[in-house]
Order: sequence, then C-alpha cells, then structure tokens
Amino acid sequence: MTEIQIGLAESAIGDLEGIREWYQDHGVPEVGERLILEIFERIETLAEHPEIGRIVPELGQAFLR
Repeated sequence: MTEIQIGLAESAIGDLEGIREWYQDHGVPEVGERLILEIFERIETLAEHPEIGRIVPELGQAFLR
C-alpha cells in the first residue's frame, strides 16, 4: 500500500503551538512536547493506514479524515 501525504490546516498548526505554550506557561513543557509527539505519531499511522480514520460526517468526503 502506498503511503499518503498528510497536510495540516494552518489553524491546526496554531492549535499545536497553543498546546505547547499552555504547558510551557504551566511549568510542564515536557508534557506538552510528549502530547504533540503522540499527535504526530497518530498522524503517521493515519498516513500508513488512511482507512482507519473516521470520515467527517459534515463534509462527507472519503479522503478527509
């Protein structure tokens, strides 16, 4: 199976930066870093197995997960 490319919306990148900043501001930057790493691990899994994600019901597009 061919691995697909995953793109992130700019708003998603902003959300990840916000997560990092929130944990930094609360004195536990390692928790934020670990959470972001886990998110990207899940994204990699989705790239390898694109059918495992849920289709967004509002959009009804099979390629959007």
